[in-house]
Amino acid sequence: MHASYKSLLILLFLSIVVNAYCQKTADTTSAATILNPAKEKSTIKIGADYMSNNVFMGRTGLITTPIISPTAKYTFGFGLYVSSDADFLPDNKKNKLDGGNLTAGYDFDITDNLSGGISYSKLFYNANSTLIGSSITNTFDANLDYNIANIITPSVTADYNLNSGAAGDFFLNISVSHDFIIERPFASNDAFIISPTIATNVGTQNFYNAYIQKKVFKNKKVSAAVTKFETTLSQFKTLDYEFSAPLEYKIGVLIIQFTPTYAVVQNGFKSAAVAKAVGLSNNNDVVYFDAGLAFKF
Repeated sequence: MHASYKSLLILLFLSIVVNAYCQKTADTTSAATILNPAKEKSTIKIGADYMSNNVFMGRTGLITTPIISPTAKYTFGFGLYVSSDADFLPDNKKNKLDGGNLTAGYDFDITDNLSGGISYSKLFYNANSTLIGSSITNTFDANLDYNIANIITPSVTADYNLNSGAAGDFFLNISVSHDFIIERPFASNDAFIISPTIATNVGTQNFYNAYIQKKVFKNKKVSAAVTKFETTLSQFKTLDYEFSAPLEYKIGVLIIQFTPTYAVVQNGFKSAAVAKAVGLSNNNDVVYFDAGLAFKF
């Protein structure tokens, strides 16, 4: 990725944080009503996301791989939901449909300030997929968010993934964020929210084992270095630090989202030669973004 592009996104993140703190935070109760309709009402959400590069826990391939993901989600009034999405790789000449998933979950409030959720996802990938997480077949997820005096919201998310051709992985995401909500900036029924977030991912890396062995590992000359690296994949380590600024604008049933992210990679490949041999990047950091458009009824 060009240094100028990376610097531009970093500056965008910093400017968003600074400008957001200069804004007066609107009344959170009424803003929450605008952004999240009453829970007793069932909703359906249909849209599509665009990710500028395939990034998983800060890990990327040698080639930038954008992904387009059509999505659909139905949420029952009491918090249960089902969703699905598909992954299309627009830069691929063949096998543009790379995979997808089916998810069922339940979101709930424990107190006025403490909320949580649990979910299960079944993932599908093309047999020739070279996406970083393409060995993952099943994901079990649980999360908790605690709003402290409408100032900051610490969050903890725990994932357990089953991998095809490798042992499972356990991940823990710990983050802190703050929501700045601006009501009716342009119309009587719209809202704008900015959520500067700092997060870290820790966990095991067995997904790398399946990726290396089944997808791209061809060079026997680096087998010793790869084998040494693989002996550490089951160890629980810090994977990356992430700085992001999710933006969301909603007017009526339309929702527009944009999230720039800067990830500082930890405990990845140390050798550029070995990383290149197995088709992976050993960059110390990565900048990418996710953009989405959806309709929620």
